[in-house]
Amino acid sequence: MNQCAKTQFENSLEFARSLDVDGEWAALRQQFILPDDLSAASGQSCVYLAGNSLGLQPRRTRDYIQAELDDWAKLGVEGHLHARHPWLPYHEFVTNSSARLVGAMPGEVVVMNTLTVNLHLMMVSFYRPTRERYKIVIEKNAFPSDQYAVASQAKFHGYGADAIIELTPKEGCDTLDTDDIIALLQERGSEIALVMLGDVNYLTGQAFEVDKIAAEAHRQGAAFGLNLAHGAGNLELSLHDWQIDFAVWCTYKYLNAGPGGLSGCFVHEKHARAFDLPRFAGWWGHNKQDRFKMAAVFDPMAGAEGWQLSNPPIFQLAALRASLELFDQATMPKLRARSVKLTGFMEYLLNSLSAGFCSIITPTDSKQRGSQLSIRFKGDGKELLERFKQEGVVCDFREPDIIRATPIAMYNTFEDVYRFYEVVRRFSGEQK
Repeated sequence: MNQCAKTQFENSLEFARSLDVDGEWAALRQQFILPDDLSAASGQSCVYLAGNSLGLQPRRTRDYIQAELDDWAKLGVEGHLHARHPWLPYHEFVTNSSARLVGAMPGEVVVMNTLTVNLHLMMVSFYRPTRERYKIVIEKNAFPSDQYAVASQAKFHGYGADAIIELTPKEGCDTLDTDDIIALLQERGSEIALVMLGDVNYLTGQAFEVDKIAAEAHRQGAAFGLNLAHGAGNLELSLHDWQIDFAVWCTYKYLNAGPGGLSGCFVHEKHARAFDLPRFAGWWGHNKQDRFKMAAVFDPMAGAEGWQLSNPPIFQLAALRASLELFDQATMPKLRARSVKLTGFMEYLLNSLSAGFCSIITPTDSKQRGSQLSIRFKGDGKELLERFKQEGVVCDFREPDIIRATPIAMYNTFEDVYRFYEVVRRFSGEQK
């Protein structure tokens, strides 16, 4: 399902509830904990539309972490080999699920560190500037951490602000046009060493046509990398088939691994044995067969695992494993189909309001967005956000004037979306 026609929807609570009758989704929602402290003053459960910022806690997470605490208490150091899920290879327990999530081969993914750390580790290897080809392409409104990271990498190599090429929307537009991006790559390709994009832009919610842009970047001789912070667990991805050089993602948003959750990392198999690429090394990236022989010379593993630095935190991995099992149960194609319909319903309802109170800047084409809608409201957005919270509706605000509302296929319902609309409608002053 690619696009939701407006004629599919009706503006009523009864219609919303009719879309929620599927017991499979109701059962999946029950696997998550809705925050009691964020409930409406009326006592209704909260409408949690901030999963693009921090996902809800799966009910099984506490048990999974507690199991590791128990094994630590009972086994001490022996838990590395004899815990119910031995700690030594623990990161491997989330490899296959992570690979399915992003459309990769198992050897192309590893969970390690946090997102910006992984982004720097990847740029050490894949940003290889020369005197003629040293520029990095990034969208103008990329997440600030991405902007800081690419600017600092350029500076580390001795280049200034002119090393950064920002993709800027046309005047009067909020989002970027694929043809304009490709035209820029063709015009300035000989200068570009790396194209680094957020798969889904955090501010506008625009999803880029990654396959087309990556193909052009490679034709121009540039490496291509992605920040999937808003893509992993949100969109169907095919990193291997798209020939992406590298990608990184966090796990605390759509992937529900908890605040500060670990990061995923993808390195295409074409680089699996590129041991001549510069990299920062650590003992967990060393050949696992000989790791404990404590060799003096680094012998990197093939594939993404060879970029590891340190043994990973087990409690964080346990939380991620709890969530990824639910993704395997639901499957990304089914989640994406439901997501398209949920977001389409939200768009339909908001567009039914009189013009002037709110406007959606996220693309209308479902192929060019994920779950999130970025909305401008008349008046003070921060104040409105607080008023939403009093009604039990949880969204988030991003400067300068955007409220982000994100129905998550895993746990939001069509009734949630309708309750959000009803709150917006009341604050707009519009009578039904």
